[in-house]
Amino acid sequence: MKMKVSTPEKRNPEMVITRFNTLIFTILLLFIVIKLHAQKTSSLENHDLKQQNLDRFDIDGDTQLSQEEIDLMFEVITMEVFTGQTLSQEELRDIGHTHVRRGRIGPNRPEQKLTRKFDTDKNGFLDSIERQAALKEVQQDNRFRGPGGRKPRRRPFQPSTPGLKISPEDVQSYPTSSLYDPAVLRTIFIEFGTENWENEMAKFKNTDVEMPATIIVDGKKYPTVGIKFRGQSSFGHVPAQSKRSLNISMDFIHHNQRLYGYKTVNLLNCNGDASFLSSILYSRLAADYLPVPKANMVKVVINNESWGLYCNVQQYNKDFLKDFYGTTSGARWKVPGSPEADGGLRYLGEDIGIYRQRFEIKSRESEDAWKALINLCKVLDQTPTEDLPDSIEPILNVDGVLRFLAIDIAVANSDGYWTRASDYSIYLDDFGVFHILPHDMNESFRHSRHPRGRSPDDIEQTVDENSNKQRIVEGKRAIETEPLSGNIFERSRPSRGRPRHGGPTLDPLLGLDNPRMPLRSKLLSVPAYRTDYLRYLRTIAEVSMARENLSPVIDHYRNLMIDEVKIDTKKLLSYDDFVQATSEPEDDRTSPTGSLNNFIDRRREFLLNHEEIKNFDVVDIDQRIIAEKFTGLKNPRITVSISEFLASNKLINRNSSGQFGDWIELFNYGSKDIDLSGMCLTNDPDEMSKWKIPIGTSIRSGGYLLIWADKNKNSEGLHTNFKLSKNGGSIILTSDNYVVDEISFGPQLSDVSSGRISSPEGKVKKLRPTPNAPNQLRY
Repeated sequence: MKMKVSTPEKRNPEMVITRFNTLIFTILLLFIVIKLHAQKTSSLENHDLKQQNLDRFDIDGDTQLSQEEIDLMFEVITMEVFTGQTLSQEELRDIGHTHVRRGRIGPNRPEQKLTRKFDTDKNGFLDSIERQAALKEVQQDNRFRGPGGRKPRRRPFQPSTPGLKISPEDVQSYPTSSLYDPAVLRTIFIEFGTENWENEMAKFKNTDVEMPATIIVDGKKYPTVGIKFRGQSSFGHVPAQSKRSLNISMDFIHHNQRLYGYKTVNLLNCNGDASFLSSILYSRLAADYLPVPKANMVKVVINNESWGLYCNVQQYNKDFLKDFYGTTSGARWKVPGSPEADGGLRYLGEDIGIYRQRFEIKSRESEDAWKALINLCKVLDQTPTEDLPDSIEPILNVDGVLRFLAIDIAVANSDGYWTRASDYSIYLDDFGVFHILPHDMNESFRHSRHPRGRSPDDIEQTVDENSNKQRIVEGKRAIETEPLSGNIFERSRPSRGRPRHGGPTLDPLLGLDNPRMPLRSKLLSVPAYRTDYLRYLRTIAEVSMARENLSPVIDHYRNLMIDEVKIDTKKLLSYDDFVQATSEPEDDRTSPTGSLNNFIDRRREFLLNHEEIKNFDVVDIDQRIIAEKFTGLKNPRITVSISEFLASNKLINRNSSGQFGDWIELFNYGSKDIDLSGMCLTNDPDEMSKWKIPIGTSIRSGGYLLIWADKNKNSEGLHTNFKLSKNGGSIILTSDNYVVDEISFGPQLSDVSSGRISSPEGKVKKLRPTPNAPNQLRY
């Protein structure tokens, strides 16, 4: 059936503007088509505008294109031309029903602010009467209209039925277990003051309104928390009455309220993941290499009705920084999922506004932080390859980035940097160093599926950095565009791998010439960085993806969850799907097709046999230190080492109080004096900021500093709040997010020290105690 284009009955000023924008888009498209015809490339008949492809813009399925659908068509086609991606009809339906038109294509669609306006009693939240007033404004403003009533993405979801009735007395409590303890399956009870909570939350999806509720966990009641639906596809692709992802703000009204030390709880519905375990496996594997959100499984009960299993994933906030970096300061960004694939840190000029469209700042707004981010993009994007290490290493944790890139592609994360240049986090620490961290982990460990559209690698683009950039203004949003070359309407063949959807045979060297992803294209053009990246891939494949490491995790959660999956009436996929996805490997035979174990086996085999990986050695990684706290990168700017220590001082030297105490000696082997203010010493890898060196403490070039490890607060000098053990232990010197130096030691003899002789990183040997002086061997 041919499409008919309906004509609006009357004009209005807004329609005139829309038609003007349409005219601009039409002229732009005609110019491109004429250019292509002159180049004897593809004709318009072969472009996506032909009849059968117009069907994908028929959002409401009425066989006609309304004016709104026409507007959306031109905006989307223009975006596709400049990004090289094609959106499917399912994705267009999501965009169309959420009114992404008029500049809403992109990650940072503004949130409608309603709470302050309608909070008439000024108690910080909207009660039922105030919410009804606020809903009228939501319904009147198309720019922010929530997607609560739209058609869900057509997927084979399990039909949802009412869940079992459950009360807190019916479940086991775990008051001594941490929030992310993998050994327990705790239940979170949510009590809303209305039965219409789901409908209201859906309508308030794109606003700042949080639904007030009470939660009960392990028998303890937490009053007035704030709850919202979260996510994009995990919300928009899931029908009402089915399981949607939730965000719980523990500090919504009571600012000091926490759930086992955490102020935000993210509960994911595991959309498209029959195993429920993608995020957990990613977290488990990546924890040996990077700071990564913790994850486990929980049950959720809403108004005494079971809503089944959710994945509980740690929020990227100050709690995360405190867990992994020992601080709550620094700037944080999230790079949300976007079909534009333009959050890859390429340089776009000095205008902060352009970067705000691509990067969502999660910490306090700071112009200096934005300028630092722009400088990172500029250095990364414009520095010649041969000069890049000297320029980039002072401002970017390159080693951490290489680990991130290796993990991202090893697990074929379909929401990762390699495919969409989005869904990751950025942290700028107090030393001015950037860190790239995982964010969205639930699209990993997936077998290949039919691609939803073209990846940035599917089209040949030439970015002319010296040309004048055009700005297409859409409402209040401006999209940066750049001249392209080649046949932009014809799907090109990627040089490596398969786009978008990953799978066990995803090429780890995909997209190395893509200018939109400079973390890959620029960093991996440096031979030393490329080597490290490949070595990390080898290590991940051989060690981390070994069957004995991940299969027990899958087996543990399968046993923990299987009874609950069977009775979960809100799950999005079937019980049989779960059983298949978590099936165990049988001895040494091939694991079941379509299972997590099968993916891991095939992915591991592919990587270990890859021509550019198989000859590398495995990287020796101190997994416990890295997993719990730090990236493990040694900071080249801090030339201080743990030179000597004495764990059992009977007769050697006394502190200012006349007592014999344990001590640690630091040595500055650099050419400059070092300020130690704020650095930390610890004897516990689980508490990296145990003792902070006082402000004003420094160590001169070639000098020594003696610190008493005796817990003596009343004596003069430097005294830690811990002692050393004669039976063995560890000493770790840290500087914010860096392990500066560390020593692990076994049983010690009285009055015999241990330390290094030949170099700051030499082997630890038995010494004759020489506090504040060069070290000497015992014999």
